[in-house]
Amino acid sequence: MKGRQILLDHIEGREAAALMVDGILHDVLIDGDAPRPGTIYRAVTDRPVKGQGGVFLKTPDGSAYLRGVKGIGQGETLHVQVTGYAEPGKAIPVTHKILFKSRYAIVTPDAPGLNLSRSIRDDDLRDSLLELAHEGMEGSTMGLILRSACAGAEPDEVADDIAAMRRLAEDVTADMVASPELLVEGDGPHVLAWRDWVDPADVVTEAGCFESHGALDSLDAARGAHVTLGEGASLFVEATRALIAVDVNTGADGSFAAGLKANLACARALPIALRVRGLGGQITIDLAPMPKKERRTFEAALRAALRRDDVDTVMAGWTPLGHYELQRKRARLPLTEVLG
Repeated sequence: MKGRQILLDHIEGREAAALMVDGILHDVLIDGDAPRPGTIYRAVTDRPVKGQGGVFLKTPDGSAYLRGVKGIGQGETLHVQVTGYAEPGKAIPVTHKILFKSRYAIVTPDAPGLNLSRSIRDDDLRDSLLELAHEGMEGSTMGLILRSACAGAEPDEVADDIAAMRRLAEDVTADMVASPELLVEGDGPHVLAWRDWVDPADVVTEAGCFESHGALDSLDAARGAHVTLGEGASLFVEATRALIAVDVNTGADGSFAAGLKANLACARALPIALRVRGLGGQITIDLAPMPKKERRTFEAALRAALRRDDVDTVMAGWTPLGHYELQRKRARLPLTEVLG
């Protein structure tokens, strides 16, 4: 099937959303048992970690860890937001720089100022959106970012979104009772799909649409390591205890350019493979053989693919053995952990 489709369904009793592009699974969100990213707690400081500039916090869902803070004593109350999923046996990662994020508006309590997405370039549109921003945030010391989705939205929808996020931000930041509490639960897969998958798409909501539109078959394939790249090339994505290992193979192609072709195909396919599998952390890519002079070509292709990806990924660079390394945020739960 051609075009973009957003499928909203449930799988194994869990809320789920899938993004299909020309019949290929490009992204999937499946609810898990861990606290969702975006969840906001009123937390109480427990103990600092000396030498690391961090502190453990008490939350209703267990221990959390806040990095990069100084001068916070034990027993203090803080508002924190979950930034990702914890590694097994580790504390929930949180930040004290909270964002109230919706489809059109992001309210930033700790960063004053009114800003528009750089992708909105039409001067008249920018002026009208800035007018909405000033009206919606009048009298507030909080900041506001209007997202790229505003470009295709009705003014009333944008204004309503600004007002809703401002009310939520004001309610949360005014709450400072000295005990751990869940204040705002992070968005589930259906809301996240509406919030973040903003390009035009057909939205399918019928029960069983994952099966009828091929998403279930794609998820079954993603439980394995193999990814077909075309022309006989392939890659394997495998999670170990220490890192994510990626192996690129040229297949039967023995031509001089086979390695570069397979590596460029890997660069394009890897972000999708990682998203669908819910994998993050340290990633090491064992590329197919290619001349060293082509390394910049591979890096440029990978950088372009990651630019279209919504999971923060750092291109760490080459190792002495010729592997390429990435550091990727743990923004999703591993598919094998959620579905077994």
